[in-house]
Amino acid sequence: MQWIIPDRTHAKGDTGLEREWKSALYTYVNQYNRCEIDYRPQTSERIVTDPEFVLERGERMARLDQWYRKRRAVPLRSETSAKLVRTLMDGADESVVDVQLYNRLFYEKNGLTHREDRIERERLTFLRQGGAWTIARVEREVPERRPVGEGRPFQQADFVQAMNRPLLNREVLGQGRRSKQQLYRRDLAVAYADRWWNAGNPAFEEFEVDCTNYVSQCLFAGGAPIHYTGKREAGWWYKGYVNGSEMWSYSWAVSNSLERYLSGSSWGLSATEVERPEQLMLGDVILYDWDGDGRFQHSTVVTAFDAGGMPLVNAHTVSSRHRFWDYRNSYAWNERTVYRLFHIADEF
Repeated sequence: MQWIIPDRTHAKGDTGLEREWKSALYTYVNQYNRCEIDYRPQTSERIVTDPEFVLERGERMARLDQWYRKRRAVPLRSETSAKLVRTLMDGADESVVDVQLYNRLFYEKNGLTHREDRIERERLTFLRQGGAWTIARVEREVPERRPVGEGRPFQQADFVQAMNRPLLNREVLGQGRRSKQQLYRRDLAVAYADRWWNAGNPAFEEFEVDCTNYVSQCLFAGGAPIHYTGKREAGWWYKGYVNGSEMWSYSWAVSNSLERYLSGSSWGLSATEVERPEQLMLGDVILYDWDGDGRFQHSTVVTAFDAGGMPLVNAHTVSSRHRFWDYRNSYAWNERTVYRLFHIADEF
């Protein structure tokens, strides 16, 4: 296990008291690692006293055990680096901190070792009781469940009736409408996805919920042409912020709108929905409806395959690299989850 806690972000020095709760944090990360690969009941020190968390962790461990068995994969080891992001409260008997957990998970399938990376954030409440520090509460961010612009009245366009003569954003492409078809460079889309999986490309805006913006950038890097309409509810385009106004189509940054666009587009960026994940190719797209209510909240791009030919995906929001496509190890997943599997056209 790797353990990293950087210097405090504020001027206050690291007191002996702080080192004590950091020792409890070390124990927590050690147990976090074990729970990623060993699903037997834990007999070690119970550092977490949050009953809701303990129950949820037990259910998740049982699910992961079945998940790996079904995949015929064997978890080998887990390495987690913890980064202190922010201290909200630091008292003699209670401290509240936000931490970032960078997990590298190694598993074996068909004789090959695979590695999955993901970065998650948690808020931990430490309490001193009887001279010892415990974690009284664990709060997890599940931003995959929050679409961009949540709470705002996004209009969902009928993309089946898209413009017959779409405009192209010349400022982005540097050219007019093309007379020749262009191949989708899946290798370039994947290279871009792996380059920026855990960071934002400064050439684009980065959103708090960034998954679809990231997938759109990957598609664009692979050669998908901008479909510029000047209307946020139509086309597939991006121009960033202009004079303080957002200039991007909903389909560029909102999962549900991208699903509508790919389902109906017949020009430029287009796709075919497939039934099985093994039908997908590099650079294809998977969309996730966590609640099964017809509204999609998360987007990923296929960047690799496991030894059994199943897709592995990259994503933003919860930054992930080569994650198994069905996301059953995500805190956003549940039994109601519905997927859209889109094979991107080979030519535009």
